[in-house]
Amino acid sequence: MISYALKTTTKFLNMAPSMIVPQTPYEICHSKLASYKYLGVWGSPAYVKRLVGNKLDSRSSLCRFVGYLKETAGYYFYDLSEKKVFVLRNAVFLKKGFFVNSRHDEVLLEETSEAAQQNDATSFEHMISTYSVPVLHRLTRESRPPDRYRFLGLTSQLDNDPRTYGEAMPDINSNKWLEAMRFEMDSIGSNQVWTLVGPPKGVKPVECKWVYKRNFGTDGEVTAFKARLVAKGYTQRPGVDFEETYSPVAMAKSIRILLAIAAWYDYEI
Repeated sequence: MISYALKTTTKFLNMAPSMIVPQTPYEICHSKLASYKYLGVWGSPAYVKRLVGNKLDSRSSLCRFVGYLKETAGYYFYDLSEKKVFVLRNAVFLKKGFFVNSRHDEVLLEETSEAAQQNDATSFEHMISTYSVPVLHRLTRESRPPDRYRFLGLTSQLDNDPRTYGEAMPDINSNKWLEAMRFEMDSIGSNQVWTLVGPPKGVKPVECKWVYKRNFGTDGEVTAFKARLVAKGYTQRPGVDFEETYSPVAMAKSIRILLAIAAWYDYEI
């Protein structure tokens, strides 16, 4: 944990001004002010979503925040139960007041005589015989749990799949993602999805990106790692490449329906 603490301290120092130089090191290097919105207290507790386990297991686990990723958005967390560090993009940080002080004050008991105990027992029996117990009515108002328990529902909605290649490589499952990417490229090559050619002069080709997704079984275990290479369609420009298609895909049952219609009407295919 010492190395993570030193890296986090260095990051904070690079974002803080000094008496000698009015600008921060971050501002000097990047020519812009640093954002402090995502910074957290080192070692602060946080609940993160569990990706393994069955339906009866907890949906989140208590971890400690120990650092930031260098190039991409994300955090390093130390799992208290598994004793290991992993990378995660989203988490629910606990705020002050979530923990209750478990320290108990010392209780001093005084010794009493036998006669005093008998007198107390007699008076207690008399109090029970003369005291009338009131009838209790059940409250009808609806109660709800405190706000500090709401984070338990939020952790189940966190999406921890990498969104970019830069997020997939520092992930603890980077080998699985690389294997999925190789499988996708081999599939593209074997199916001859495209032919590599040089772009026309003065034309900027449409870029592509990787889309990552985990598949889970009924028991919550990860069954497969999927990686898909897709084109950035939002970069197309009307009049230039807006009407272009890259990999037309049709469902098998749609093709069978068209072939059946052609056979029924004796059309040429």
